[in-house]
Amino acid sequence: MPNSIYALILAGGSGERFWPLSRRARPKQLLRLVADKTLLEETLARLEGFVSPERILILTNSEQENAVRKLLGNFRKENIVAEPAKRDTAAAVALGTGWVASRDHAAIMAVLPADHVIANRTAFQETLALAAEAAEETSGLVTIGIKPSWACPGFGYIEQGKPVHLRKHPDDDSIHRVLRFREKPNPDLAESFLRRGNFRWNAGMFVWSVPTVLREFNRYAPELADFISQVRAPENFEKALRERFSKMPRISFDYAIMEKADRVFVVEASFDWDDIGSWRGVANYFEKDKQGNAANRSITALDSSNNIVFEEDGTTIALLGVHDLIVVRTPDALLICHRHEAERIKDLIGKIPPELQ
Repeated sequence: MPNSIYALILAGGSGERFWPLSRRARPKQLLRLVADKTLLEETLARLEGFVSPERILILTNSEQENAVRKLLGNFRKENIVAEPAKRDTAAAVALGTGWVASRDHAAIMAVLPADHVIANRTAFQETLALAAEAAEETSGLVTIGIKPSWACPGFGYIEQGKPVHLRKHPDDDSIHRVLRFREKPNPDLAESFLRRGNFRWNAGMFVWSVPTVLREFNRYAPELADFISQVRAPENFEKALRERFSKMPRISFDYAIMEKADRVFVVEASFDWDDIGSWRGVANYFEKDKQGNAANRSITALDSSNNIVFEEDGTTIALLGVHDLIVVRTPDALLICHRHEAERIKDLIGKIPPELQ
């Protein structure tokens, strides 16, 4: 594994599907959904012993900055940076690239979302190490792909090509050229992807060297490349962040770079992965009674089945004669909806008073 590896943690997402537990100032990555730690804390814990804390940059936004700093009270204050405006992942990666380049212009860097559930830390670090070696040897952009367990229409997909064998791992078939990225498919197309066997879920985790990603920014996103050249000078970082970031194009890194680049590789994850994108996903981690009711705490249920219940304030929840509902109780809000409407919770946010959003 390369000696100099940095990590950029993207921690500025909104997680609107988890309202009312999630809010603008307390998004999904700051919630304790499936463990005693928040998803952001779990993300940091997975890097322990693999990336030293001074080489980790956490990017959040101005609405969430205070909550992140309070949560991570012992983390290096200067390694938490708040984006002054929402500009999607291309600008965030550009900012992080400049930060890393100012410290080591030849470093390997990993880009990791802050809101995933990954069970096996050792397997995660082994996959990252392999991806880092692939990035160094191929001078390419490397993404980590998840082998699909079912035909999910809610994820983007990566179409794999021929395997690539590294010098140190000549018998390892887990690295492939990427033929193309595929948008979220309809259910029939997702079934086709699953049958064909050479598709992986796109989990939004990347590894590359600073020179490689700079090459691609210069080729496909010169405006962002110019921004990187400004923020990589330590004395200009704060000024460029304040004055230039909000002027950057609002586009994802996938669209800006990954789907255009011609040297892209995928490493298959050797760990279990879940992005828990809705309350239905979280329910998989709750205890269930014989009627399929899933709850984070003890509930009372009579003639009720397949409900999902989450409460955080000690309120007693009792269900009578109801089925397939989501019930989420916080000190100041209550959500009740059909479990099959879980994906539409984000559509409800705009109708809720601003102070509760």
